[in-house]
Amino acid sequence: MNDQELLRYSRHILLPQIGIEGQERLCAARALILGAGGLGSPAALYLASAGIGTLVLADGDTVDLTNLQRQILHRTDAVGRPKVESGAATLLTINPECHVVPLQERLAGDRLDAEVAAADVVLDCSDNFATRHAVNRACVKHGKPLVSGAAIRFDGQVAVFDTRRDDAPCYHCLFPEAEDVEEVRCATMGVFAPLTGIIGSMQAAEALKLLIGCGEPLAGRLLLLDGLAMEWRSIAVPRDPGCPVCSGHRVRDCVQTRSLRDGAA
Repeated sequence: MNDQELLRYSRHILLPQIGIEGQERLCAARALILGAGGLGSPAALYLASAGIGTLVLADGDTVDLTNLQRQILHRTDAVGRPKVESGAATLLTINPECHVVPLQERLAGDRLDAEVAAADVVLDCSDNFATRHAVNRACVKHGKPLVSGAAIRFDGQVAVFDTRRDDAPCYHCLFPEAEDVEEVRCATMGVFAPLTGIIGSMQAAEALKLLIGCGEPLAGRLLLLDGLAMEWRSIAVPRDPGCPVCSGHRVRDCVQTRSLRDGAA
């Protein structure tokens, strides 16, 4: 790192759990964020400011006036622009050292597979189950850690799915794809603006910990937030040894988990 980078990241470097070595890992890392909305906004802001070397931001939508209540990457003058263009412009004003790759598309198929394979960590900030499951399959296939978040109304959740650990579940272990799930979206149900900031920031924190190699990640746990009561619950999530997505990538067996329901961010 040069002198400017040492100064910019000095408060990280002062932490013994990070230091120069940990910061250099962040500067060399590539993070993939799927969704530049309520969750993706704070996640991207903190990853860029923390010094992620390459940040891939994927979203096929444009900025709408209704987004501005919570999607803090975007400003009023960005209404009508692609979210990834607006987001990239904001991120570069915060940290011009971060290389932002804007992908104006909803990643799927081979494109999703290639981007996941190239990433060091993946953050699912999407708002639909189809994308969540597709991202999970790609992360399991390529052995990439997945940081998943969701927020709806006043309720939020965050978890890490890291199948590099033999005892950790994948997203499908927790929310089986074949089950009948009623998808809820903030466009019809509403969402408390700061809630997306809380959950998205926690996703960034988990991603940074994974890249640095410090602390204990949320693998095997689901954190649930009741934003009205401001109460957290932590639920243990063992893997499903019969999971059709990740069981072929496993060695050890764990107790099968019951499915829970999540919202859409």
